[in-house]
Amino acid sequence: MAHERDEAASGSDADGRESHERAGGGGDARSDDRGDARSEDGGDAGSDGGGDAIPDDEREALETIAHGAVLTSGGVAGQRALIAATEFALTRGLGPTAYGVYALAWRIAQLCSRLVTFGSVPAIQRYLPEYADEPDRQGAVAGLAYATTVAFGVAIAAGVWVAAPAINARTVTEPAFAGTVRAFGGLVGLLGVVMVASALLRAVGSARGEVLFNKLLRPGVRLVGALGALALGYSVVGVAGAIVAATGLLAAAAVPLSASVTGVRPTLRGARAEARRFYDHAAPVAMSSLGKVFQNRVDVLLVGALLTATAAGVYNVVLVVIAVAWIPLLSFNQLLPPVASDLYANDRTATLNAVYGSVTRQIVTAVVPILAVLAVYGREVLALFGAAYADGYLPLVVYLGGVFVGSAVGATGWLLMMTDHQYARMALDWLLAVLNVGLTYAFVVRYGLVGAALGTSLAIAVQNGIQVLLLRRFEGLWPFDRTFLTPLAAGAVAVAAMYAVRAALAGAPAVVAGSAVGLVAYAASLRLIGVDPRDRFVARRLARRYRAALADRFDR
Repeated sequence: MAHERDEAASGSDADGRESHERAGGGGDARSDDRGDARSEDGGDAGSDGGGDAIPDDEREALETIAHGAVLTSGGVAGQRALIAATEFALTRGLGPTAYGVYALAWRIAQLCSRLVTFGSVPAIQRYLPEYADEPDRQGAVAGLAYATTVAFGVAIAAGVWVAAPAINARTVTEPAFAGTVRAFGGLVGLLGVVMVASALLRAVGSARGEVLFNKLLRPGVRLVGALGALALGYSVVGVAGAIVAATGLLAAAAVPLSASVTGVRPTLRGARAEARRFYDHAAPVAMSSLGKVFQNRVDVLLVGALLTATAAGVYNVVLVVIAVAWIPLLSFNQLLPPVASDLYANDRTATLNAVYGSVTRQIVTAVVPILAVLAVYGREVLALFGAAYADGYLPLVVYLGGVFVGSAVGATGWLLMMTDHQYARMALDWLLAVLNVGLTYAFVVRYGLVGAALGTSLAIAVQNGIQVLLLRRFEGLWPFDRTFLTPLAAGAVAVAAMYAVRAALAGAPAVVAGSAVGLVAYAASLRLIGVDPRDRFVARRLARRYRAALADRFDR
């Protein structure tokens, strides 16, 4: 994600590949495949919707990624629902000022959690598939990831503890803030352990296991901890402590369960031999993550530093709502990294290019209706958390522009890392981080909350635009063609339909009825304009797969 927002082989292990050799014919191969698919299937060739015209390796990759996206989308939607439920309970239970204290402390913990694994998660995605036949090396990679995460978690907790009074003095100046952020400092390492355990599941293709731990249990225990603390009448500091305790129990369970499911036994035996390659990949990714803190999350820090605790709470609710729009990108990115790593390692760049284009178009098709609903009915959605939070509507709309660009270019960050260009991404992250700090500061001072959203949205758009150009320059990867216009046209029809409903209804009925009408109009427009053969193939194959699975279950 652009955050998510956000996440390759080492530079010393390029295997003699030259980028111009990989790029040769990459784009042409993909366009030829698409032309064949369209001309041979005539719009409806065979039961798979043109599947016979799609090369076997591409069909397998598309089905794998789409299946992972379906599984993940349910998990991510559940995750967002759990997060929204937590924030709803806290906004109602703490009040605007205390919730603002919680929101800023929580966001600081989230920023630190982006750094705590020190690039271990992408390194796991890169090397576990490559070491599939070498369990000892897989165990060493896992051991390095856990050891690195624990070490950085302890260091971050100590740093937050010492810095808490100074942070409070320069931001919200609330008595409860220091204790709250200190508690969340201890949370960072625990979150890192859960992320590493989930990454191991993801790297071996267990989308279901990764979704369970990272997408459902992680926010689930946070909700349970928060509700328990509120029920007992605890203050914001007590709420933070309860969340830390609940997450600690999850981390203690995640490590052995992940090892049992994946068969990867974390060990430091042999870690020294793997360390150089591991950190050669992980270190630049970690530096990219640090750059992205300033690039994509400086808005949170500046809102806390320059505005009020209440404004920090409003902005946090905006981010909670925005998170729904990132679901398609996150879902399709679930199994894309290991698939991309395998295709790249086997010099199948033309297939990788075709898969990248198809998956990116599917992301756009999925995200457009979400953006349309939030743009038209965002004010009403924000008001569900309390009347004060409706003031975040304009920042929400501004932020949606960045979400659209970040989704429209697809998994550019992951693909740069999976194609051995992690250093290029690191340099880009830091260049834009410096620019974003200056711009966002100026925007927040001048425009308040809208400026925070504007700075971050511009950073997302600029970075992703440059990354997609770098992929084309380095590897010949380019996802766009005229088929991307189809979901955009359908989205325009959906927006018009929703505004028509809004003119006739008001309040919650308008949101429910308008969203339903808009989605129907969107689906009808897609069908009328025509869906790409690859998208139709994926939809039909998955539908057949799930029908068979349901039939087997009911036959038992």
